[in-house]
Amino acid sequence: MASERLTDPGPPTPVQRGRRAAVLQVLRGSDEPLGAAEVADRVGVHLNTARFHLDALVAGGQATRDTVPRTERGRPKVVYTSVDGSAQAGDTRSFRLLAEILTGIVASSAPDPAAAALEAGRDWGARLADPPGPGERVDADEAQRRIVSGLDRMGFVPDADEQGDRRELRLHHCPFREVAQERREIVCVIHLGLMQGTAARLGAPLEVEDLTPFVRPHLCVATLRRTGPDSPPSG
Repeated sequence: MASERLTDPGPPTPVQRGRRAAVLQVLRGSDEPLGAAEVADRVGVHLNTARFHLDALVAGGQATRDTVPRTERGRPKVVYTSVDGSAQAGDTRSFRLLAEILTGIVASSAPDPAAAALEAGRDWGARLADPPGPGERVDADEAQRRIVSGLDRMGFVPDADEQGDRRELRLHHCPFREVAQERREIVCVIHLGLMQGTAARLGAPLEVEDLTPFVRPHLCVATLRRTGPDSPPSG
């Protein structure tokens, strides 16, 4: 029987990198090995997509593959574990605890927690965005791509429509989901502020109007709007 021919798929795209990071984070945050279907459900991706990234993590030495007996008849279940998963899970719990403490402080001490969260998010969004260079004009499509790229680096697994006056930006994985579910009025508002601060820093005719959290368990949706024509580059 001929051996299966393997080909190098090449480096992952930005979206693939974000999804792979999300898959790895799910493995690291679990106290037990997970099957591909469980990973797909927690990340909010198709089963085949989860398998693709799990296999890549195993090939890269970031995860291990094993089998466990099933309770019902059938083949053993294939499960995955992050390398040094127990230590990473502890780190994840520590960051989650810190996030819970900080959001609790904001909720109890700020006169208007949501307004304080929005302002903090806008400030950090502006700080994290690279400003346009001398004479550079960032149009709405480029501003959206930069917002998506920033969210991708943070692990949100975003995708968006890049045309039209009104657009949807879909966030398929919230790295702070557990805390956000308890403190939406703070965590989700910070995320809205991050996008708004980035758009403002770029000076593009694009406004991030709102963010609807948890449209589905692993999906949040932001609404973006073009606010005017793109400015021509200065000569």
